[in-house]
Amino acid sequence: MPQSRPRLIATAILAVIPAITVAQLPSNRPVSAAIAPAPPPYAMLADMILVSPVIADATIRSVAKIKGAEAANVAPGQQRLYVTADVGALIRGDAGLPPRVGYVVDVPLDSRGRPPALKKARMLIFARRVAGSADQLQLTGPAAQLGWTAAADSRVRRIAAELVAPNAPPAIRGVGNAFFVPGALPGESETQIFLQTTDGRPVSLSILRRPGEDPRWSVSLGEIVEEGAGPPAHDTLLWYRLACSLPRTLPDTAVAQLDADAAAHARDDYTVVLSALGPCVRTLTV
Repeated sequence: MPQSRPRLIATAILAVIPAITVAQLPSNRPVSAAIAPAPPPYAMLADMILVSPVIADATIRSVAKIKGAEAANVAPGQQRLYVTADVGALIRGDAGLPPRVGYVVDVPLDSRGRPPALKKARMLIFARRVAGSADQLQLTGPAAQLGWTAAADSRVRRIAAELVAPNAPPAIRGVGNAFFVPGALPGESETQIFLQTTDGRPVSLSILRRPGEDPRWSVSLGEIVEEGAGPPAHDTLLWYRLACSLPRTLPDTAVAQLDADAAAHARDDYTVVLSALGPCVRTLTV
């Protein structure tokens, strides 16, 4: 018996995709504003947006189970599906999308061994194009099919806009040198920590201590250290670049030119920055 069209398309997609991602589905229907959950963590969305050339708001039109050899590597408790979806809005992507797209996704089964009811579900899809198939997509991560909510949609659009802004902060790839200067009064000091970026643009941290005051820190984007710049607001691109890229301890290479006392002060000041930034949460909690 000839294979159905969804089976043929899914087989073709699987032939060019070495591993199928597992989608986590926090919601499979549009949620009213009154009961809508909080959007996924900023860092998780930023991770996905960075690796997804295509982001779309789409409504699932049909679902077909994939079995046999094409589903041989599906994890226990998962079902592989071929999904067709109607594109409602293209949030990110050059050259547009056709009105209907297809993709393969693994979804969790419920306690009865059934996949979630996805037909007519509105989703945010994070994907890349499949070469040679204009209407086929490949999901890009373990949460690349997200249930649509207004809050999630708004956050995705904001992050996508931040990433392409002319003044977008660069990605951090490491820590350069740290400098510590004691002040004239006991308990007064300044630490400067210069960061390494992927495009060579300067980024530096400055931590000031004054007697009887809490430490104050700031981040500067440029050659001149801006002491009044202040720390970045949480859930912004600059916060993400720092919170999700800085090592958990100041590397020995950063303080190699400092004496033991100055190095200890610099490490303490670096901890002040990490504590203020808080954790880089990538876990889906909605």
